[in-house]
Amino acid sequence: MISAALASYSLTAIYSAMGVYLFAFIAFTLDLAKRSAESPLATVNSAARVGQMTRVGGTAVLDREPVVAAPQRASNRFERAAFALTILGWVLHVIGTVLRGVAANRVPWANMFEFSLTASAIIVGVFIAIQAWQNLRFLGAYITGFCLIVLGFGTVGFYVNVVPLPPALQSYWLVIHVFVATLGTAFFAIGAGLSLVQLIQARREAKSIAGLKFLDTMPDAEKLETLAYRVIVVGFIFWTFTLMAGAIWAEHAWGRYWGWDTKEVWTFIIWTIFAGYLHARATRGWRGARSAYLAIVGFAAVMFNFTIVNLFFKGLHAYSGL
Repeated sequence: MISAALASYSLTAIYSAMGVYLFAFIAFTLDLAKRSAESPLATVNSAARVGQMTRVGGTAVLDREPVVAAPQRASNRFERAAFALTILGWVLHVIGTVLRGVAANRVPWANMFEFSLTASAIIVGVFIAIQAWQNLRFLGAYITGFCLIVLGFGTVGFYVNVVPLPPALQSYWLVIHVFVATLGTAFFAIGAGLSLVQLIQARREAKSIAGLKFLDTMPDAEKLETLAYRVIVVGFIFWTFTLMAGAIWAEHAWGRYWGWDTKEVWTFIIWTIFAGYLHARATRGWRGARSAYLAIVGFAAVMFNFTIVNLFFKGLHAYSGL
């Protein structure tokens, strides 16, 4: 009875989080619209000019060309409100996920519904935490929109009542393996978002597309590529540990480190894609669109592994689609 009540409270918290995320998504979208309305250049004022004023024929002129300070964009009310709503939604999201775990008396990532709760919570949590390193709030609409899709996908299509763990999952490796894999996924998601913006920014810088004035308030394509690279390096480290931990767990559970199970194969494919991304960028000088496309393909492979492989491929990991 207690478990059923906690599961119900958990679902209420998740639905509440989805509602808050929706408002955050709208506010982030309005922020992008506000950015488009802003002038890309700072207004020239007396503080931005360097030079002495002289009078020629009664007219004040500058001795030399004015130097205009680089524009510094202050966050507007839509961005501030959107980020505050994202934090509030994430708190409700975490509460709902924790309540689900308490109701089940285990970690809440034993089936597709619980995977969707935990994975999306970690992605949003990493997005919030990463602001202490770099202001990436321009990805807010992408992150909150993605989270809404994942939560909707999980709650509508794959909700299940609290059930015991299958024997193969009754291991401390479940906590380590899945948690680290989800952390890697979070960094790959942010890296893919940065790469997507990089591609659009590069086309605009090359004047291949017009409009999209909000891009004037974002880093240039080269800076976006560097940011994506640094984020993906962190994700790759987590994913490498995921692959190793999965092999150790497989030996404990099934008596072998590697068995060419579909899930194992796709985990290795993802590792190979991102290893290729890092290697090509470091040794072959891959820059620009090629590296961005490879980062996006890598994250698409992660999502394929989470959805299609879990749902439609048979194997020892079939329990993940419960």
